[in-house]
Amino acid sequence: MRPSDLTLPQLCGQLIVGGFPGTTLPDSYADALGAGLRGGAILFRRNVPDVVTTHALCCAIRKAAEPYVPPFIGVDQEGGRVARMPSPFPKLPPMRLLGAVGDASLARRTGRLIGEELAAIGFNLDFAPVLDVDSNPDNPIIGDRAFGRGPAEVAELAVAFGLGLEDAGVLSCGKHFPGHGDTSVDSHVGLPIVHHGKERLDAIELVPFRAAARAGLGTMMTAHIVVTSIDASVPATLSRAVCTDLLRRDVGFRGVLFSDDLEMAAVAAQYQVEASATAAVRAGCDVLLICSNLAWQERALAALVVEAERDPAFRERCLEAAGRGIEARLRMPPKPAPDAADLASRMGRPEAVALYEEITRRAAEAGVA
Repeated sequence: MRPSDLTLPQLCGQLIVGGFPGTTLPDSYADALGAGLRGGAILFRRNVPDVVTTHALCCAIRKAAEPYVPPFIGVDQEGGRVARMPSPFPKLPPMRLLGAVGDASLARRTGRLIGEELAAIGFNLDFAPVLDVDSNPDNPIIGDRAFGRGPAEVAELAVAFGLGLEDAGVLSCGKHFPGHGDTSVDSHVGLPIVHHGKERLDAIELVPFRAAARAGLGTMMTAHIVVTSIDASVPATLSRAVCTDLLRRDVGFRGVLFSDDLEMAAVAAQYQVEASATAAVRAGCDVLLICSNLAWQERALAALVVEAERDPAFRERCLEAAGRGIEARLRMPPKPAPDAADLASRMGRPEAVALYEEITRRAAEAGVA
Protein backbone atom coordinates (compact mmCIF):
# COMPACT_ATOMS: atom_id res chain seq x y z
CA MET A 1 0.00 0.00 0.00
CA ARG A 2 1.22 3.47 -0.91
CA PRO A 3 0.72 6.53 1.31
CA SER A 4 -1.29 8.14 -1.49
CA ASP A 5 -3.84 5.30 -1.20
CA LEU A 6 -4.67 6.26 2.38
CA THR A 7 -7.38 8.61 3.57
CA LEU A 8 -6.10 11.72 5.30
CA PRO A 9 -6.81 10.36 8.82
CA GLN A 10 -5.05 7.12 7.90
CA LEU A 11 -2.10 8.99 6.43
CA CYS A 12 -1.68 11.00 9.63
CA GLY A 13 -2.39 7.97 11.81
CA GLN A 14 0.55 6.12 10.27
CA LEU A 15 2.80 8.77 11.83
CA ILE A 16 1.77 7.84 15.40
CA VAL A 17 3.19 4.94 17.41
CA GLY A 18 1.67 4.77 20.86
CA GLY A 19 1.74 2.86 24.09
CA PHE A 20 -1.12 1.58 26.21
CA PRO A 21 -1.72 -0.03 29.62
CA GLY A 22 -2.06 -3.73 30.33
CA THR A 23 -0.81 -7.02 28.97
CA THR A 24 -3.48 -7.46 26.29
CA LEU A 25 -4.28 -5.22 23.35
CA PRO A 26 -7.05 -2.76 24.33
CA ASP A 27 -10.07 -2.86 22.03
CA SER A 28 -9.73 0.83 21.29
CA TYR A 29 -6.11 0.43 20.21
CA ALA A 30 -6.94 -2.64 18.12
CA ASP A 31 -9.70 -0.65 16.44
CA ALA A 32 -7.29 2.20 15.69
CA LEU A 33 -4.77 -0.21 14.16
CA GLY A 34 -7.50 -1.90 12.15
CA ALA A 35 -8.72 1.42 10.82
CA GLY A 36 -5.19 2.40 9.77
CA LEU A 37 -5.01 5.14 12.41
CA ARG A 38 -1.78 4.00 14.09
CA GLY A 39 1.60 3.07 12.69
CA GLY A 40 2.23 0.49 15.40
CA ALA A 41 2.92 0.24 19.12
CA ILE A 42 5.70 0.48 21.67
CA LEU A 43 5.70 -1.90 24.63
CA PHE A 44 7.06 -1.33 28.13
CA ARG A 45 7.52 -3.43 31.24
CA ARG A 46 3.88 -2.85 32.12
CA ASN A 47 2.99 -4.80 28.98
CA VAL A 48 5.50 -7.68 29.12
CA PRO A 49 5.16 -9.85 32.27
CA ASP A 50 6.56 -12.92 30.49
CA VAL A 51 7.62 -13.88 26.99
CA VAL A 52 4.53 -15.99 26.23
CA THR A 53 2.17 -13.13 27.07
CA THR A 54 4.37 -10.72 25.14
CA HIS A 55 4.38 -13.01 22.10
CA ALA A 56 0.57 -13.16 22.20
CA LEU A 57 0.38 -9.37 22.47
CA CYS A 58 2.74 -8.84 19.53
CA CYS A 59 0.72 -11.31 17.46
CA ALA A 60 -2.47 -9.41 18.35
CA ILE A 61 -0.91 -6.09 17.29
CA ARG A 62 0.26 -7.57 14.00
CA LYS A 63 -3.13 -9.15 13.29
CA ALA A 64 -5.04 -5.96 14.14
CA ALA A 65 -2.98 -3.99 11.62
CA GLU A 66 -3.27 -6.57 8.84
CA PRO A 67 -5.77 -4.69 6.62
CA TYR A 68 -3.08 -2.10 5.89
CA VAL A 69 0.67 -2.49 6.31
CA PRO A 70 2.78 -4.32 8.89
CA PRO A 71 3.02 -2.31 12.12
CA PHE A 72 6.05 -1.12 13.98
CA ILE A 73 6.20 -3.21 17.16
CA GLY A 74 8.96 -1.66 19.23
CA VAL A 75 10.63 -1.94 22.60
CA ASP A 76 13.56 -0.34 24.46
CA GLN A 77 15.93 -3.30 24.82
CA GLU A 78 19.36 -1.75 25.17
CA GLY A 79 20.91 -3.81 27.95
CA GLY A 80 21.84 -2.84 31.48
CA ARG A 81 19.27 -0.61 33.18
CA VAL A 82 17.19 -0.07 30.03
CA ALA A 83 15.85 -3.54 29.33
CA ARG A 84 12.13 -4.27 29.27
CA MET A 85 12.02 -8.00 28.54
CA PRO A 86 11.73 -10.53 31.39
CA SER A 87 13.58 -13.83 31.83
CA PRO A 88 14.33 -16.08 29.97
CA PHE A 89 15.06 -13.27 27.52
CA PRO A 90 18.85 -12.82 27.36
CA LYS A 91 20.28 -10.51 29.98
CA LEU A 92 22.82 -8.00 28.74
CA PRO A 93 25.20 -5.86 30.79
CA PRO A 94 25.33 -2.09 30.20
CA MET A 95 26.74 -1.13 26.83
CA ARG A 96 29.64 0.53 28.61
CA LEU A 97 30.98 -2.98 29.26
CA LEU A 98 30.60 -3.99 25.63
CA GLY A 99 32.39 -0.78 24.75
CA ALA A 100 35.21 -1.60 27.13
CA VAL A 101 35.82 -4.86 25.30
CA GLY A 102 36.20 -2.89 22.10
CA ASP A 103 35.38 -5.75 19.74
CA ALA A 104 33.07 -4.77 16.88
CA SER A 105 32.48 -8.38 15.87
CA LEU A 106 31.33 -9.15 19.42
CA ALA A 107 29.05 -6.10 19.37
CA ARG A 108 27.49 -7.23 16.10
CA ARG A 109 27.06 -10.77 17.40
CA THR A 110 25.37 -9.35 20.50
CA GLY A 111 22.96 -7.27 18.45
CA ARG A 112 22.14 -10.24 16.24
CA LEU A 113 21.42 -12.54 19.18
CA ILE A 114 19.17 -9.97 20.85
CA GLY A 115 17.50 -9.33 17.52
CA GLU A 116 16.82 -13.02 16.91
CA GLU A 117 15.01 -13.39 20.22
CA LEU A 118 13.11 -10.11 19.83
CA ALA A 119 12.02 -11.22 16.37
CA ALA A 120 10.79 -14.57 17.70
CA ILE A 121 8.57 -12.76 20.21
CA GLY A 122 7.19 -10.52 17.46
CA PHE A 123 9.15 -7.26 17.59
CA ASN A 124 10.50 -5.64 14.45
CA LEU A 125 12.02 -2.56 16.10
CA ASP A 126 14.46 -2.14 18.98
CA PHE A 127 15.04 1.41 20.19
CA ALA A 128 18.78 0.80 20.38
CA PRO A 129 21.68 1.45 20.10
CA VAL A 130 22.50 4.60 22.05
CA LEU A 131 24.77 6.70 19.81
CA ASP A 132 25.41 9.32 22.49
CA VAL A 133 29.00 9.83 23.60
CA ASP A 134 29.40 9.57 27.38
CA SER A 135 31.29 12.85 27.69
CA ASN A 136 29.72 14.25 30.87
CA PRO A 137 30.16 12.30 34.14
CA ASP A 138 27.24 14.26 35.64
CA ASN A 139 24.80 13.10 32.97
CA PRO A 140 21.83 11.59 34.83
CA ILE A 141 20.25 9.72 31.92
CA ILE A 142 22.98 8.41 29.55
CA GLY A 143 26.07 7.27 31.47
CA ASP A 144 26.64 3.54 31.17
CA ARG A 145 24.00 3.26 28.42
CA ALA A 146 26.63 4.69 26.05
CA PHE A 147 29.30 2.48 24.48
CA GLY A 148 32.07 4.78 25.63
CA ARG A 149 33.58 8.20 26.04
CA GLY A 150 35.27 8.43 22.65
CA PRO A 151 33.27 9.24 19.51
CA ALA A 152 35.19 6.81 17.28
CA GLU A 153 34.67 3.85 19.61
CA VAL A 154 30.98 4.67 20.06
CA ALA A 155 30.60 4.95 16.29
CA GLU A 156 32.24 1.60 15.60
CA LEU A 157 30.62 -0.44 18.37
CA ALA A 158 27.14 1.06 18.41
CA VAL A 159 26.82 0.77 14.64
CA ALA A 160 27.99 -2.84 14.83
CA PHE A 161 25.32 -3.58 17.44
CA GLY A 162 22.67 -1.93 15.26
CA LEU A 163 23.76 -3.89 12.21
CA GLY A 164 23.50 -7.07 14.27
CA LEU A 165 19.90 -6.28 15.13
CA GLU A 166 19.13 -5.72 11.47
CA ASP A 167 20.91 -8.96 10.51
CA ALA A 168 18.15 -10.61 12.54
CA GLY A 169 15.33 -8.70 10.84
CA VAL A 170 14.80 -6.12 13.59
CA LEU A 171 15.10 -2.42 12.81
CA SER A 172 17.63 -0.61 14.96
CA CYS A 173 17.16 2.95 16.22
CA GLY A 174 20.17 5.14 16.87
CA LYS A 175 19.49 7.70 19.58
CA HIS A 176 19.37 10.53 20.66
CA PHE A 177 20.08 12.93 17.79
CA PRO A 178 21.98 15.26 17.76
CA GLY A 179 23.58 13.95 20.96
CA HIS A 180 22.39 13.71 24.57
CA GLY A 181 25.74 12.71 26.05
CA ASP A 182 26.95 16.06 27.37
CA THR A 183 23.89 17.12 29.35
CA SER A 184 23.27 17.40 33.08
CA VAL A 185 19.45 17.36 32.92
CA ASP A 186 17.24 14.32 32.33
CA SER A 187 14.87 15.25 29.48
CA HIS A 188 12.15 13.15 31.11
CA VAL A 189 11.90 15.85 33.78
CA GLY A 190 13.41 19.02 32.27
CA LEU A 191 14.83 20.59 29.13
CA PRO A 192 18.60 20.13 28.67
CA ILE A 193 20.46 22.92 26.89
CA VAL A 194 23.69 22.30 25.00
CA HIS A 195 25.90 25.26 24.11
CA HIS A 196 28.53 23.54 21.95
CA GLY A 197 29.35 25.08 18.60
CA LYS A 198 29.25 23.24 15.30
CA GLU A 199 32.99 22.47 15.36
CA ARG A 200 32.66 20.64 18.68
CA LEU A 201 29.49 18.85 17.54
CA ASP A 202 31.25 17.65 14.40
CA ALA A 203 34.21 16.39 16.43
CA ILE A 204 32.26 14.59 19.19
CA GLU A 205 28.48 14.33 19.17
CA LEU A 206 27.81 13.85 15.46
CA VAL A 207 30.52 11.27 14.75
CA PRO A 208 28.44 8.20 15.68
CA PHE A 209 25.36 9.52 13.87
CA ARG A 210 27.35 10.06 10.69
CA ALA A 211 28.65 6.50 10.96
CA ALA A 212 25.12 5.16 11.48
CA ALA A 213 23.88 7.09 8.45
CA ARG A 214 26.72 5.74 6.30
CA ALA A 215 25.96 2.20 7.48
CA GLY A 216 22.30 2.59 6.56
CA LEU A 217 20.78 1.87 9.97
CA GLY A 218 17.01 1.84 9.63
CA THR A 219 15.85 4.46 12.12
CA MET A 220 17.00 7.19 14.49
CA MET A 221 15.39 9.05 17.38
CA THR A 222 15.56 12.71 18.31
CA ALA A 223 16.71 14.17 21.60
CA HIS A 224 14.51 16.58 23.53
CA ILE A 225 17.38 19.03 23.98
CA VAL A 226 18.10 22.57 22.81
CA VAL A 227 21.36 22.95 20.90
CA THR A 228 21.86 26.69 20.89
CA SER A 229 24.36 26.80 18.02
CA ILE A 230 21.88 25.03 15.71
CA ASP A 231 18.49 26.31 16.92
CA ALA A 232 18.15 28.10 20.24
CA SER A 233 14.41 28.58 19.89
CA VAL A 234 12.99 25.06 20.27
CA PRO A 235 13.97 21.52 21.34
CA ALA A 236 15.71 19.51 18.62
CA THR A 237 12.64 17.33 18.10
CA LEU A 238 10.70 20.39 16.93
CA SER A 239 13.51 22.01 14.96
CA ARG A 240 13.73 21.87 11.18
CA ALA A 241 17.31 23.10 11.45
CA VAL A 242 18.15 19.94 13.41
CA CYS A 243 15.83 17.28 11.95
CA THR A 244 16.06 18.28 8.30
CA ASP A 245 18.97 20.63 7.65
CA LEU A 246 21.45 18.91 9.96
CA LEU A 247 20.29 15.27 9.95
CA ARG A 248 19.15 14.88 6.36
CA ARG A 249 21.28 17.35 4.42
CA ASP A 250 24.49 17.39 6.47
CA VAL A 251 24.67 14.00 8.22
CA GLY A 252 23.01 12.28 5.25
CA PHE A 253 20.51 10.05 7.08
CA ARG A 254 17.92 8.44 4.79
CA GLY A 255 15.96 6.28 7.22
CA VAL A 256 12.98 6.82 9.52
CA LEU A 257 13.23 9.52 12.19
CA PHE A 258 11.27 8.92 15.40
CA SER A 259 10.55 11.63 17.90
CA ASP A 260 11.36 10.77 21.47
CA ASP A 261 8.22 10.44 23.61
CA LEU A 262 6.14 13.62 23.32
CA GLU A 263 4.91 13.05 26.88
CA MET A 264 8.36 13.76 28.33
CA ALA A 265 8.56 16.96 30.35
CA ALA A 266 11.25 18.52 28.15
CA VAL A 267 8.53 18.98 25.52
CA ALA A 268 5.22 18.43 27.31
CA ALA A 269 5.85 21.08 29.96
CA GLN A 270 6.03 23.75 27.25
CA TYR A 271 3.78 22.51 24.45
CA GLN A 272 0.35 20.97 24.15
CA VAL A 273 0.55 17.70 22.24
CA GLU A 274 -1.30 19.24 19.29
CA ALA A 275 1.49 21.81 18.91
CA SER A 276 4.38 19.42 19.52
CA ALA A 277 2.99 16.78 17.13
CA THR A 278 2.53 19.15 14.22
CA ALA A 279 5.83 20.94 14.89
CA ALA A 280 7.77 17.66 15.06
CA VAL A 281 6.38 16.42 11.76
CA ARG A 282 6.96 19.78 10.10
CA ALA A 283 10.53 19.75 11.45
CA GLY A 284 11.25 16.39 9.85
CA CYS A 285 10.17 13.65 12.27
CA ASP A 286 8.53 10.74 10.45
CA VAL A 287 6.96 8.97 13.44
CA LEU A 288 5.73 10.42 16.73
CA LEU A 289 6.06 8.42 19.94
CA ILE A 290 3.25 9.02 22.46
CA CYS A 291 3.99 6.30 24.92
CA SER A 292 1.17 6.20 27.47
CA ASN A 293 -1.67 8.64 27.01
CA LEU A 294 -4.37 7.32 24.67
CA ALA A 295 -6.23 10.65 24.72
CA TRP A 296 -3.07 12.50 23.66
CA GLN A 297 -2.66 10.12 20.75
CA GLU A 298 -6.16 11.02 19.56
CA ARG A 299 -5.50 14.72 20.04
CA ALA A 300 -2.26 14.49 18.08
CA LEU A 301 -3.99 12.66 15.25
CA ALA A 302 -6.76 15.24 15.06
CA ALA A 303 -4.23 18.08 14.99
CA LEU A 304 -2.21 16.45 12.20
CA VAL A 305 -5.35 16.01 10.11
CA VAL A 306 -6.42 19.63 10.60
CA GLU A 307 -2.97 20.90 9.66
CA ALA A 308 -2.77 18.63 6.60
CA GLU A 309 -6.17 19.89 5.46
CA ARG A 310 -5.08 23.47 5.95
CA ASP A 311 -1.59 23.36 4.45
CA PRO A 312 -0.73 21.40 1.27
CA ALA A 313 2.98 21.56 2.12
CA PHE A 314 2.31 19.91 5.47
CA ARG A 315 0.29 17.20 3.74
CA GLU A 316 3.28 16.53 1.44
CA ARG A 317 5.50 16.27 4.51
CA CYS A 318 3.06 13.69 5.96
CA LEU A 319 3.19 11.72 2.70
CA GLU A 320 6.99 11.72 2.82
CA ALA A 321 7.02 10.63 6.45
CA ALA A 322 4.47 7.87 5.96
CA GLY A 323 6.35 6.64 2.91
CA ARG A 324 9.55 6.21 4.91
CA GLY A 325 7.77 4.40 7.72
CA ILE A 326 5.81 2.08 5.43
CA GLU A 327 8.92 1.18 3.42
CA ALA A 328 10.80 0.27 6.61
CA ARG A 329 7.94 -1.92 7.87
CA LEU A 330 7.56 -3.70 4.57
CA ARG A 331 11.30 -4.35 4.54
CA MET A 332 11.34 -5.70 8.10
CA PRO A 333 7.82 -6.75 9.13
CA PRO A 334 7.16 -8.46 12.47
CA LYS A 335 7.64 -12.23 12.13
CA PRO A 336 6.77 -13.83 15.48
CA ALA A 337 7.32 -17.51 16.17
CA PRO A 338 4.33 -19.48 14.87
CA ASP A 339 3.48 -21.09 18.19
CA ALA A 340 4.48 -21.37 21.85
CA ALA A 341 6.62 -24.48 21.30
CA ASP A 342 8.68 -22.79 18.60
CA LEU A 343 8.96 -19.67 20.76
CA ALA A 344 10.25 -21.71 23.72
CA SER A 345 12.92 -23.30 21.54
CA ARG A 346 14.22 -19.86 20.57
CA MET A 347 14.34 -18.33 24.06
CA GLY A 348 17.07 -18.60 26.68
CA ARG A 349 19.53 -20.35 24.40
CA PRO A 350 22.87 -21.43 25.86
CA GLU A 351 24.72 -19.09 23.52
CA ALA A 352 22.92 -16.15 25.13
CA VAL A 353 24.19 -17.09 28.58
CA ALA A 354 27.66 -17.66 27.16
CA LEU A 355 27.59 -14.27 25.46
CA TYR A 356 26.72 -12.46 28.69
CA GLU A 357 29.54 -14.25 30.46
CA GLU A 358 31.99 -13.44 27.66
CA ILE A 359 31.17 -9.73 27.72
CA THR A 360 31.45 -9.43 31.51
CA ARG A 361 34.67 -11.47 31.60
CA ARG A 362 36.37 -9.54 28.83
CA ALA A 363 35.23 -6.21 30.29
CA ALA A 364 36.71 -7.19 33.65
CA GLU A 365 39.95 -8.11 31.91
CA ALA A 366 39.90 -4.60 30.40
CA GLY A 367 39.50 -3.14 33.90
CA VAL A 368 35.79 -2.29 33.71
CA ALA A 369 33.20 -4.01 35.89
